[in-house]
Amino acid sequence: MSLREADSFESAFPSMRHYTGNLETDERGHAQDGRQLPESHQALSDSATRPGQGEQERAFMNQRSGRHIAVLFHARSIDLPGSIVYHLAAYWREAGHRVTFLRGTSRYVPADLLFMHVDLSVVPEEYVEFASRYPVAVNIGATDIRKSCYTENRVTEEDGWTGPVIAKSDLNYGGLPEHLLGPLGVLHRSSFGREMMAFLASRTSMLTPLPHWNSYPIFDRIDEVPSRLIDDPRVVIERFLPEIENDLYHVRLYQFLGDRSTCRRIASTEPLVKSGNSATSETIEPHPLVEQWREGLCLDYGKLDYVIHEGIPILFDANKTPGTDNRGRGKVQDDRRRFHAGGIDSLFR
Repeated sequence: MSLREADSFESAFPSMRHYTGNLETDERGHAQDGRQLPESHQALSDSATRPGQGEQERAFMNQRSGRHIAVLFHARSIDLPGSIVYHLAAYWREAGHRVTFLRGTSRYVPADLLFMHVDLSVVPEEYVEFASRYPVAVNIGATDIRKSCYTENRVTEEDGWTGPVIAKSDLNYGGLPEHLLGPLGVLHRSSFGREMMAFLASRTSMLTPLPHWNSYPIFDRIDEVPSRLIDDPRVVIERFLPEIENDLYHVRLYQFLGDRSTCRRIASTEPLVKSGNSATSETIEPHPLVEQWREGLCLDYGKLDYVIHEGIPILFDANKTPGTDNRGRGKVQDDRRRFHAGGIDSLFR
């Protein structure tokens, strides 16, 4: 289900019903104060959550290095299983690493590497300072991934562009993480609060100026864009430059961790291509320019979405905390995650 198809935040984000207490786990997946965690958080240590493993699939798992990895989440993070790093941690544990989940910066836990996974477009300074205490901090340089920081396709009313445009949120995922992790995020812990937030999101621009959190309207020309969107600092207006082949829209997804990376091209009949509406998926070689984008954004881990429009690669989305709903999970996805997980070894000192 996409946000556009959901009639409430509860149906769009069912995982918000998960455990909401303070969470710091040890290598067994138990809370360090001795509490037994609910099933959704025990998954890191439960063998039932691990995909089937053949001998060849477990190549990097046989290298037992025994390092300690601390994963830093925002203090108000709730849906840890909704992040890909949560599932990568299962493979790190199988490799012999110890993994500790931290929520917030209130307590320092020594580790060989800190994996900073603060799901905000702009990372608060307190998290950066906390991460700097570790010998290695993944993504410590990726503190601002607002689209206005990297887009090269921004349109204004004065620049003479006469083609189609798309109105996007400057913040990642429509700014929804900022609301979930902000003071109003507590509302999502009750059905009434979720209904109220859904009503506000659909009826006003208080939460988001766009029709929905992650639905970006396309216009034939810049002069068709409502002035409220043009004047809103939360909105970025870009040239709409799709990659079209065989009457399908295509997007290339470059995912990486350390020295491990993969790239897929997915296609859809919809102009806003998502994994959820894709009709085809193929593994491809990434364009050489993606490494420059990654370096410019200081990303050790994440996902870059781009297209090739008339032979020119165009980056249109950067994500340092990619998520998942695990729909369509199978051997291909599990193999890809296992492969990416091995990239952590290239980041240790």
